[in-house]
Amino acid sequence: MSAPVTTVETSMLRIATAGSVDDGKSTLIGRLLYDAKAILADQLEQVQEASERRSGAGGLDLSLLTDGLRAEREQGITIDVAYRYFQTARRKFVLADTPGHVQYTRNMVTGASTADVAIILIDARHGVVEQTRRHTFIAALLGIPHLAVCVNKMDLVGYAEDVFDAIVRDFSGLARQLGVADVRYFPISALQGDNVVDGSAAMGWYAGPPLLEHLETLSLADDAAGHDARFPIQWVIRDHDADYRGYAGTVAGGTLCPGDEVLVLPSGVRTRIAAIETLDRELDVAVAPMSVTVRLADDVDASRGDLIVRAPSADEIPPVVTRTLTADVCWMAQAPLLPGARLALKHTTANVRAVVDALDDVVDISTLKRTAGPAQLALNDIGQVRLRVSRELAVDPYALNRTTGSFILIDEASNETVGAGMIR
Repeated sequence: MSAPVTTVETSMLRIATAGSVDDGKSTLIGRLLYDAKAILADQLEQVQEASERRSGAGGLDLSLLTDGLRAEREQGITIDVAYRYFQTARRKFVLADTPGHVQYTRNMVTGASTADVAIILIDARHGVVEQTRRHTFIAALLGIPHLAVCVNKMDLVGYAEDVFDAIVRDFSGLARQLGVADVRYFPISALQGDNVVDGSAAMGWYAGPPLLEHLETLSLADDAAGHDARFPIQWVIRDHDADYRGYAGTVAGGTLCPGDEVLVLPSGVRTRIAAIETLDRELDVAVAPMSVTVRLADDVDASRGDLIVRAPSADEIPPVVTRTLTADVCWMAQAPLLPGARLALKHTTANVRAVVDALDDVVDISTLKRTAGPAQLALNDIGQVRLRVSRELAVDPYALNRTTGSFILIDEASNETVGAGMIR
């Protein structure tokens, strides 16, 4: 086995699921966990008991592995984001089962914001519907690089190939419209297990891999390589006796090496990397998302909230240093967002104050069209917002870097997160 494949097998994959109500998201995740033998015996026993109480008959309701809240079980829907962790011989996974209802858009944005791949479920009987378009729009807006479109409940349409092909054609047009590049399609039955972990004898016409095999072998190397070098400073480490100064943080993009010429932003001071360290050794290279300490060759004025980047070259696009931001914001609070609102803003490790200069537009979640000049953003609305911040920040467009291109908005009175922004 070659080295690149080994890297793929041992890397962690973050997955978000999305789909209309009753498309089978929770059942699909339950099937993945069950067939991959990632459920403990006591968990399985509890689910079996809950299944019998719900239906009064035998059989295992796999959706109960993720629909963990009492309100969800009573209503038969997913409300909050349910996270499940499991691993196979080839990979570790973090699964986020996100709500399908339009009124829980903020929950989906939260659960999918760090995903490497989104599983979009489509009911084979209904095809591409309004919620499919909405969830795909949100996945594209969040910059999720890979989509796995699962046409579920194929058993209810007689495993018909022409039904699957028609849905693939419809979704392909939507993906092109939204600029989604990597889309894979899977005809599945989460209830019966067809093409989820194992192949399906009922769909001999499908020549692709089962869903789990695709997830196990999906390469993330190109995603990480596509970023320019970014290192937000989280902590300054000092040892006065040893005259030591290091800058600790997590690499947010690209690679950094000792000897690299770098800038400290927003000040623009230029220096070189003297060393890159972990707890027990020095490194020849640091890559995203490693947590490391960087020592610089010069004694520069750098602190928490500053950003270390490789000095601009033909291959590196520098961040923009600015006090004004234009971003798509998902509003998450009951009270609406109004022009002139004052909020705290957290960008990477920097904390600043922000004022809303203008609301440029709001997205109609049903039609995905933008309406200019809204009076406010209400709960679960997504719209373009212009903000001014109290000091300069070094930012990237969200499309280039999901870490340095995003921020959260915080109500200073309650300390609650009230918005998530993606810089345009």
